[in-house]
Amino acid sequence: MEEINYIKHLNGVFGQFTKDGRLNPTHISLYMALFQLWNYKLFREWFHIDREDAMILAKIGSKSTYHRCIKELAHWGYIYYDPSHNPFKGSRIKMFNFETSDGQVMYLSRAKNGTSLGQAVVRNNKPIQTPKNNENPNKQKKNKRSKNKPFENGDKQGGTVPNGDNLRTSRDKNYNEPL
Repeated sequence: MEEINYIKHLNGVFGQFTKDGRLNPTHISLYMALFQLWNYKLFREWFHIDREDAMILAKIGSKSTYHRCIKELAHWGYIYYDPSHNPFKGSRIKMFNFETSDGQVMYLSRAKNGTSLGQAVVRNNKPIQTPKNNENPNKQKKNKRSKNKPFENGDKQGGTVPNGDNLRTSRDKNYNEPL
């Protein structure tokens, strides 16, 4: 029996779910139901499941949806599914370990299922941002108006300028005028 860390496994499998566009909520719900049944069986390598129990845990109401999803999960490498075709025995399931890591990867070839026993070291190819790097000599300088100089039409700022007086609240309002 393999040691499984519940949280690390869930973090790893949710990372895989995020990357996999083929999955829909029913697949994820069924996987989580199988994971719960695996937990009940103390994370044995192989365990038997009852279809009715799995469907109730996954909130799946259709047998055809259940069979389609469990076969797709097996085909996509999330589980190993061995159907029994015997209603008294139940199908056999093997769950794969998707644990994430807490250490550093030294040899990438030792990683299994896209996860590893350590933290991957990633190079940062981004240049360091300095004022000189941010300066573009080909860019034209903007013509800045002074804050005290009004526009030709008498407004402080024109149009829908942020922090502008769009509602013209700075002028005295004549309450005798209709709205």
